[in-house]
Amino acid sequence: MAKYFGTDGFRGEANVDLTVNHAYQIGRFLGWYYGRKKQPDEKCRILIGKDTRLSSYMFEYALASGITASGADACLLHVTTTPSVAYVVRTEDFDCGVMISASHNPYYDNGIKLINAAGEKMDEETLLKVEAYMDGISGEIPFAYKEKIGCTVDYSQGRSKYMNYLISLAVKSYSGKKVGLDCANGSAWMLAKQVFDALGAETYVINNHPDGNNINENCGSTHIEELQKFVIENHLDVGFAFDGDADRCLAVDENGKLVDGDAIIYIYGRYLKERGKLTGNKVVTTVMSNFGLYKALDEIDVAYEKTAVGDKYVYESMSDNGYRIGGEQSGHIIFRKYATTGDGILTAIKLMEVMLAKDQTLSQLAAPMKVYPQVLVNVRVKNKKAAQEDPAVQAAVKAAEEKLGDSGRILVRESGTEPVIRVMAEAAEKAECERHVQEIVDVIIKQGHQEA
Repeated sequence: MAKYFGTDGFRGEANVDLTVNHAYQIGRFLGWYYGRKKQPDEKCRILIGKDTRLSSYMFEYALASGITASGADACLLHVTTTPSVAYVVRTEDFDCGVMISASHNPYYDNGIKLINAAGEKMDEETLLKVEAYMDGISGEIPFAYKEKIGCTVDYSQGRSKYMNYLISLAVKSYSGKKVGLDCANGSAWMLAKQVFDALGAETYVINNHPDGNNINENCGSTHIEELQKFVIENHLDVGFAFDGDADRCLAVDENGKLVDGDAIIYIYGRYLKERGKLTGNKVVTTVMSNFGLYKALDEIDVAYEKTAVGDKYVYESMSDNGYRIGGEQSGHIIFRKYATTGDGILTAIKLMEVMLAKDQTLSQLAAPMKVYPQVLVNVRVKNKKAAQEDPAVQAAVKAAEEKLGDSGRILVRESGTEPVIRVMAEAAEKAECERHVQEIVDVIIKQGHQEA
């Protein structure tokens, strides 16, 4: 298992857990690794995108220095979304791509996500090779000299190509629709409005003034309350909230009610089924999806796969089986016919497609899915594996499962990106969820696993 790279890249506090030296080393390795098989007159090309965090500029230059020092060219998309990097890499013949972002994390965190030539998240084998170099296990790699040294290239044209691609996917004009966008002071701050304006919407935007330190701050998909209020106050037809790198999207209906990733999967899965286009008659979910989603899918005779948490695993299942729609409750939604990653703006476009095609409001489309109360508590721990495997913790989980029986469920899992154990319960009553979660959290703390 990778040491630095989790389910969504190498992430941590900038210059504490993830340093400039790490970024330089990653650039050095990627430039050498992908450039070693090139012809003498050909250079490796690596695409770099970043979000609006202050530290993203620092990491961009460090990566570019490492890449060019190894003889490859670093092509800069500048501030852009994670899905745009994936799109440009796979359509513009790049050897690989790098996105600098900690997604929905606070501004002081950052991350490095690696993307292969097909626009997919980097495979585990290559990540382990990167880490072996970073730890000095695989030895040094040569510097480039003279004309072999790489250069940095402004590739902002890639953003325009990505925007044009998104616009081309809309099947109807948005004229007459009032749409709200919460850009989280992140990567979508310019892109999203331009796309919706081009499609004819009356676009209302909030949190589109990034200053390097306000990304995700009480806004975006992790703080949906502001968009809910904004939609109601401005009498909008729908609202869409993105996260820091815009690979997530949550929606708000015309009444200000949240429409989360589970509901989006239900709405689009049903839409595909009604048109005979739901491959395998299945959607892909994760173990964190709500009971209500499965009950609603059962009622319309749509089957489902359950994967581990992480859009990486959702995509693997979709790719292996040819499924069309899948994602996470958090808003990572993958439309495999159109993208290789979660894409917040694309998700918004696809929801608009269903609304317009069926001439229904978002509240009407989401109504058949009844959400079960769900309580989730994150516990920061010293060692995730030790906490998860503690016999006392496991006994507490088993006891809660026996009490719930078939009327609910308990899920205790490790975060893929943070030193956190997530304890989740679903049941008919919220108080029952809270009680079972607290019992398990108390055991984790009593056993001494909580981080001081």
